[in-house]
Amino acid sequence: MSNAPEQVPELITHYIGGEQVPSAGGQTFGVLDPTTNTEYTRAAAGQAADVDRAVRAAAEAFRDSGWADMRNRARAGVLNRIADGIEARGEQIARWESFDTGLPISQVKQQAQRAAENFRFFADLIVVQTEEAYRVADVQLNYVVRKPKGVAGLITPWNTPFMLESWKLAPALAAGCTVVLKPAEWSPLSVSLLPEIFAEAGVPAGVFNIVHGIGEQAGDALVRHPDVPVLSFTGETATGQVIMRNAADGLKGLSMELGGKSPNIIFADADLDAALDSAIFGVFSLNGERCTAGSRVLVHRSIYADFVRQLGERAARFKVGPPDDESTELGALIHPEHFDKVIGHVAKAEAEGARLVTGGKRPDHLPDGNFLEPTVFADVTPEHTLFREEVFGPVVAVTPFDDEAEAVRLANDTKYGLAAYVWTNDLKRGLRVANQVEAGMLWLNSHNIRDLRTPFGGIKASGVGHEGGTRSIDFYTDQRIVHAWIADGGLPRFGGTS
Repeated sequence: MSNAPEQVPELITHYIGGEQVPSAGGQTFGVLDPTTNTEYTRAAAGQAADVDRAVRAAAEAFRDSGWADMRNRARAGVLNRIADGIEARGEQIARWESFDTGLPISQVKQQAQRAAENFRFFADLIVVQTEEAYRVADVQLNYVVRKPKGVAGLITPWNTPFMLESWKLAPALAAGCTVVLKPAEWSPLSVSLLPEIFAEAGVPAGVFNIVHGIGEQAGDALVRHPDVPVLSFTGETATGQVIMRNAADGLKGLSMELGGKSPNIIFADADLDAALDSAIFGVFSLNGERCTAGSRVLVHRSIYADFVRQLGERAARFKVGPPDDESTELGALIHPEHFDKVIGHVAKAEAEGARLVTGGKRPDHLPDGNFLEPTVFADVTPEHTLFREEVFGPVVAVTPFDDEAEAVRLANDTKYGLAAYVWTNDLKRGLRVANQVEAGMLWLNSHNIRDLRTPFGGIKASGVGHEGGTRSIDFYTDQRIVHAWIADGGLPRFGGTS
């Protein structure tokens, strides 16, 4: 039996037009506890009819609720009250999300804090949002008017779901859009706390809607719906390609943060203790289920053997255990399907000749659930599948390089281009390599520490568009230009005079 937290609902319902509702056809799906793979609750399985109802509620709210026309400071006040509600429920959010996803409770607590900060950040940003004006002497005034695009479709992933949902909800709502959120079916629990939080904060009915369900059903219906002009998606690249095809007929605005196989380049002159700590954080925190994981560690050959040894020793000392244990460093992978996928990558890496340094199996003391030891492979080459395919788990590939040119070549030898990390105390080299590595985001002598003002997104197969800071507001708004002729006469004349 699953040891679910208190107050977990027996059925996780949709939230449409300000009401908790089941699927119109009564469909549901089971939700599993990752530590036992037993079903602990069920969730409403949205179909096209449920998505249509949610979109109609959102469209009506966009037209009639006053949300889209509300003054920015008033809307910011609502967003700050949402942040207050999240902070007040921080412990419950963390407990539910840790249970639902298998993530260590100590790490999930930080995600709840970041979710609140996302709402506060966009509350601040929308208050100071400007609209450009361009004057042409005393004859013409040209100015930009921002208008929210309408109903925003938000499709979010199963890793750190609450925080990533806030990452999309906060800017969409700040911009004046109404939203239909389709959470990932593997982790629907923590989002079920949002309706109460939003209602207490004063969000009008219909402005915020949730439709749970399977991606190929509820997600696809949201993508194809003709009254959803803008879609934000975070997930794997193959799904992003399907979304692009299915959204094409509607010429919808798309922002998609997709897969990654991010390089972590470590030169011999780096602060090796810091680089080692960062490499461990980058691939083993959050169970390795993170899009920006530095899952390919490229190490200068002069320090390679010692670095691999230390990385293996540190990984072997990790505490793998129950997610609700404060001392746990690596919990359970989210779902048995995902566990099988990750284990399959491990088996394939061994079969292809990569050297297993440590891990690669289920811990002896955890015979049930989706637990995997932190896994380090060395001597990985571009010919290995592990070098190229995203694992999305606690598995790292380590590869040696001989010089800067080879490091850059190895870093770029992938279809992905989401994140990258460079470690060196030679500033000129660091900046030179940063300019050459093909990644949407790069951290120099740091791991993934976000500044919310900066753009977030990838290039190549890692994404389309950027969000973060003002770019998020740009994405959820239309910018319309008004050209006002203010001079007396002077307009060009066309044709003959009479």
